[in-house]
Amino acid sequence: MDTHVAILAAGKGTRMKSAQPKVLHRAGGVPLIDHVLEGAGALQPRSTVVVIGHQADVLKSALSRRPNLSFVVQEPQLGTAHALLQTEPVLGNARGTLVLLSGDVPLLAPETLKTLVDRHTRQGASATVVTAVVENPHGYGRIVRVGEQIARIVEDKDATPAERQIREINSGIYAFALEGLFDAVRSIAADNAQREYYLPDLVSIYRQKGLIVESVTVANADEIRGINSRSELAAVNRLLREKKNAELMAAGVTIEDPATTYIDAGVTVGADTVIHPFVFLEGTTTIGSGCDIHSGTRIVDSAIADRVVVLNHCVINSSKVGSGASVGPFAHFRNGVDVREGAHVGNFVEMKKTVLGAGSKAGHLAYLGDADIGAKVNIGAGTITCNYDGVTKNKTTIEDGAFIGSDTQLVAPVTIGKGAYVGSGATIREDVPAG
Repeated sequence: MDTHVAILAAGKGTRMKSAQPKVLHRAGGVPLIDHVLEGAGALQPRSTVVVIGHQADVLKSALSRRPNLSFVVQEPQLGTAHALLQTEPVLGNARGTLVLLSGDVPLLAPETLKTLVDRHTRQGASATVVTAVVENPHGYGRIVRVGEQIARIVEDKDATPAERQIREINSGIYAFALEGLFDAVRSIAADNAQREYYLPDLVSIYRQKGLIVESVTVANADEIRGINSRSELAAVNRLLREKKNAELMAAGVTIEDPATTYIDAGVTVGADTVIHPFVFLEGTTTIGSGCDIHSGTRIVDSAIADRVVVLNHCVINSSKVGSGASVGPFAHFRNGVDVREGAHVGNFVEMKKTVLGAGSKAGHLAYLGDADIGAKVNIGAGTITCNYDGVTKNKTTIEDGAFIGSDTQLVAPVTIGKGAYVGSGATIREDVPAG
């Protein structure tokens, strides 16, 4: 039976007090809605439709990199049932199961979604609701049962004092049988405190018709956490960080202080690497085995090979560091730096779009931009590749085995030949021949 997915992402997120859509705020280094889409992908859905509204163009543009998404616009936003109804032009002729997700609920496990679809289809249910039992249910819709069967869902603002004592809550995550769904949704009335069309009212409508309504209760209520404020976003970030750190430590990585270590969900780290406090590993970064990453370092979208030492307070962005190399302290790499095997980059060296060959050294206080530096080259302290002439960026080439003395300016475009020696304090405007 086909599975389809709809994701609700039209809300303003008023409490976020933000100029950008709520679902584009990041948790674990990834936009909230990307977590939801990744989880939904485990179902291998036949189609995925995103309901957008507030800043629709911004959200649609942000998701344009993802293939096979459909978008529908909810304007104005009149509640969750009204949002689902906007998907009818896309899903009206579809058959099978529709899984309805919220774009601001990033922690739902793929296993839970699979369990939801399995329970729904095995029981032949018209609707299946994901629920949780929590200590403080304030603000959530309550699950009202008769015996073990769900009778209805009542919103917090519409609940009686007795109903507010119920601790089983509605997550807003559902599976629906598509056949007859949109006709049933059209029968929902806005007879509530908010004057909105509440999708949970569908439960009582189905029960009155004698249709099957099932539920899946998650053991860990964090899975269904929605994000409505900056403080809730911070809490989810913390949960994702703790989960990621625990996974890495279980795989053989030493994290000296997990509470101060920030590693994004997409980062990989090899066994026997040691990560010191206050390290940030972000984006698509990969760290090899046996590395030593010291405090204050930030590495973004970069590849660090095996046995690399990165000393304190380095920034490495969109770059590569080869095996056995050492970096820092206070080094800065950006825009495609490629430090090769066994090379050394020391204090206050900035590199941009530069290759530093195997075994080469730039120990102190240098700027190396738009340069191709060969193997076993020595770069003296205070060396600058003067790559910008006020109009264009120009390339410096330093061939294998060259020696560049301290306080040298290499005015690009220029080539220093193999084994050449440039004395300290030189300004080089013309090519230096080999030897």
